[in-house]
Amino acid sequence: MKYYHNNRCRKSREGLEFLNKKDIHPEVINYMTDKINKADLLVLIKKLKMTALELIRKNESFYKENIKEKSFTNEELIDWMIKEPKLIERPILENDNSAEIGRPKENFLKLIN
Repeated sequence: MKYYHNNRCRKSREGLEFLNKKDIHPEVINYMTDKINKADLLVLIKKLKMTALELIRKNESFYKENIKEKSFTNEELIDWMIKEPKLIERPILENDNSAEIGRPKENFLKLIN
């Protein structure tokens, strides 16, 4: 399992703690410093069964200033997320077949039960 983590995010830290308490220790990917590549992001979006827009954090100032109320293709939104990884919703737990966003952290139970 992979855990897409931003250690500056309280929800992301809580999600990792939740998994550790369940004795689950996924590979932690700090996507803010170890940038996610396009191929991995495309796979992740597919596993989440979402569009790129659904995966973007709408409260980020970067989103409000550069993306909101403008028209972008799915591909262009993915490129924005790669350039500005803080746009990616977090935390995300991924296994071989699917992925879940940990908001709330109990969503992870879908992958570990």
